[in-house]
Amino acid sequence: GRAGLKSANRPIGSFVFLGPTGVGKTELAKTLADVLFGSEDLMIRFDMTEFMEKHEVAKLLGAPPGYVGYEEGGKLTEAVRRKPYSVVLFDEIEKAHPDIFNILLQILDDGRLTDNKGRVISFKNTVVICTSNIGTKMIQVEMAKNKVKSTSQKSKNDFQEIREKVIAELLKFFKPELVNRFDEVTVFEPLNFQNMAEIVKLQLKGVGKLLEDQEIGFFYQDEVVEEIAQAGFDSIYGARPLKRAIQKLIENPISNLIIGNKVKTGDVIRVRVDKGDLIFDVEETQMVEVNQKQVHCNKCNNDFQTEIIKNSTLFCPKCLSVGLNLKIKQ
Repeated sequence: GRAGLKSANRPIGSFVFLGPTGVGKTELAKTLADVLFGSEDLMIRFDMTEFMEKHEVAKLLGAPPGYVGYEEGGKLTEAVRRKPYSVVLFDEIEKAHPDIFNILLQILDDGRLTDNKGRVISFKNTVVICTSNIGTKMIQVEMAKNKVKSTSQKSKNDFQEIREKVIAELLKFFKPELVNRFDEVTVFEPLNFQNMAEIVKLQLKGVGKLLEDQEIGFFYQDEVVEEIAQAGFDSIYGARPLKRAIQKLIENPISNLIIGNKVKTGDVIRVRVDKGDLIFDVEETQMVEVNQKQVHCNKCNNDFQTEIIKNSTLFCPKCLSVGLNLKIKQ
């Protein structure tokens, strides 16, 4: 949008993400906010289960004058007014009251909404995303069929057929004029075991980063990834159980080691698999005593401590004086 290669008024982009729960629809929206606008916090999420009734939809634009909440403004309009460059996510859109669709049409057509105070809020610097679980059952059934039929010929053609069936399902719920306003309808495939293993690696990278901040090393065998992916794999709920599996199998045992003072700064934790169990080995680091000397600088009268290393140049950290101006105190 900032490059000027889009319609002047419409949002930067508008997408419908379809697919089973836990495949990464919301996670992709967060990532888009981070990549496009510099922070995941610039994703504004609205859970459509909170807007199933007609009177709840009015909260998005704000209460009318004289009603409770008038001063607060609309939940949607106020959020975009405060964060004009953002990803606006309508989660599980199929659960919303039909009046929501009129609001969406206005955003996608005109790129703006008028709030309860008469202010015009522009959506031209936003990315609008709707997620939906419509067609989930169909995706799972069709994928299972295709798997049985052929694994070598699986893939793009098969999934293209599934995609068309899911979009046909979408059109039973939403009017074609609304669906056609979106730039793209994306159908997510269910996650397979290999996908899960990749997600485990990403999660473990996050654990390693947290430990690195505490100056604790963290390494693991490849078998650890498989063990966690196996424990967290769920063809129905996708990657959601993985978080619990990592917490139970990795984070909790490491927390217990830290709380029990069995790991200290500078140590290394290595995780391995032994007969189906995860084993946490702690490699302790030995503190090496460094021979520090007290040094005086004759030039600036600075006294400081430093390690004396053979064949190296000694200098004062304050005035950078070297050699003859420095005197080692006995």
